[in-house]
Amino acid sequence: MALLDSLLPPALEPFAALVLVLCSLLTSMITASLGAGGGVLLLLLMAFWLPPAALIPVHGMIQLGSNGGRALLTWRSIDWRLIAAFAPGVLVGALLAAWLLVELPVWLWQSIIATFVLYLCWGPRLPGLALGVPGTFVAAALTSFASMFVGATGPLVAAFVKQIQRDRFATVATFAAAMTLQHAPKALVFGFAGFVFLDWLGFIAAMITAGLVGTWIGIRLLRQISDRRFALTLNILLTLLALRLLWQAAVELVA
Repeated sequence: MALLDSLLPPALEPFAALVLVLCSLLTSMITASLGAGGGVLLLLLMAFWLPPAALIPVHGMIQLGSNGGRALLTWRSIDWRLIAAFAPGVLVGALLAAWLLVELPVWLWQSIIATFVLYLCWGPRLPGLALGVPGTFVAAALTSFASMFVGATGPLVAAFVKQIQRDRFATVATFAAAMTLQHAPKALVFGFAGFVFLDWLGFIAAMITAGLVGTWIGIRLLRQISDRRFALTLNILLTLLALRLLWQAAVELVA
């Protein structure tokens, strides 16, 4: 226990850390098998124990490791043309966020993200231009910018990727690669803003390791699901996450 205490920041109790490590395994398994949802669920669970100033940067680094591992395990299924268009948008969004780095209304971002998720799941298919290079660039820039402030853009990116991909493995793999790119700039942005990642390295490493185990299990579960069932399950899961974001936005607005 003394060793565990030495690896954890003072702001985090050992029991809470152990619970969250288990949650990292379970949420990574959810994302790998169902396509999305695990990152937002983990963010919600971490909010119970982590101080607000540490929540977004620490969650971002954990998601960077988890999504990076998932991308490596499924690299053969990644749509590299989509990622090539996504990467420059991530850079633009991150640079804009680092330049502004102001407190934006959380409820506004939550409402916008939730509305677009619901449209992408149940509305008409986006036109070809929106799903091509220009649309992918814009989607990457906007979601990367928003991710610096609310940390809950995964459902929107997943819904966008789902519009393009029809194969479940390509959806999971491409989403993992896109989110790896989106979380990567957070280390620099929050580091320059003064967040001390060194205090959290032991906890982050444990969470990433557990996430990789969950990803390994989830990919094996994914092989048991048909593309049609996967698409329906992902739509339902994304809808539930969008409704939760709308509820959070309403609470923030009236608070």
